[in-house]
Amino acid sequence: MAGGGTRNWRLVRADTDAVPPSARRFMARARQRRLRAALPWLAGIGVLLLAGGLIWLVYGTSVLGVRTVEVVGVQVLDPEQVRAAAAVPAERPLARVDLDEVSARVRGLSAVDKVVVSRAWPSTLRIEVVERVAVAAVPTAGGQYTLIDDDGVPFRTVAAPPAGLPLARLQSPGPADSNTGSALTVLAALSDDLREQLVAISVISPVSIKLELRKERVVIWGDDTQSDQKSKVATALLRREGREIDVSAPTVVTIR
Repeated sequence: MAGGGTRNWRLVRADTDAVPPSARRFMARARQRRLRAALPWLAGIGVLLLAGGLIWLVYGTSVLGVRTVEVVGVQVLDPEQVRAAAAVPAERPLARVDLDEVSARVRGLSAVDKVVVSRAWPSTLRIEVVERVAVAAVPTAGGQYTLIDDDGVPFRTVAAPPAGLPLARLQSPGPADSNTGSALTVLAALSDDLREQLVAISVISPVSIKLELRKERVVIWGDDTQSDQKSKVATALLRREGREIDVSAPTVVTIR
């Protein structure tokens, strides 16, 4: 440039029409490719955020907390006894309640045989209880009666035995007691007629079992072996005269 003058530059923005259509299409496709490549990442981040929010909502807040403890199946027990044994804090997140631990605590109640604990969303813990069923009442020294179930478990003390329940004269009732086991074996083998007549079963030892019937009649049972056969023989002899029926040897029976 003559005279050593300075050159003036000016930035001019090109009009869109100045960009060839092929270049615009190329750039548009490039942007679409970048967007498609980013979409999975964006979707993944969204899913993680949503999952994290849901986990926090379910496990970390009381929004889905325990508001009701529903107890079903109880007759002897009071529902409040079951709730107290379950010991589930109010509004504790339902998802964080340990069902096995709750079940174990409720099974600690002597009258409970089986228990099932489940969640009923959004805010209810359901406790289904199967209570023990008494098969005999054991007289105690205090003039009361201990009820035992078909496993020999003592689970309740009452002032008087329920109607129709036979007495079991046992020294130390319990699942590990051999006399209790013999009494349960015999009781399970009795016919309907014998069961209807039965007042008490007395077990001095596993080889010395006796049934006390109505009208002061007695059946000498002996041990608990052949109980099904002994039951059939004793039932057949109920119509005979005599206060004592001895079926301890069911093939050689005596009546006195």
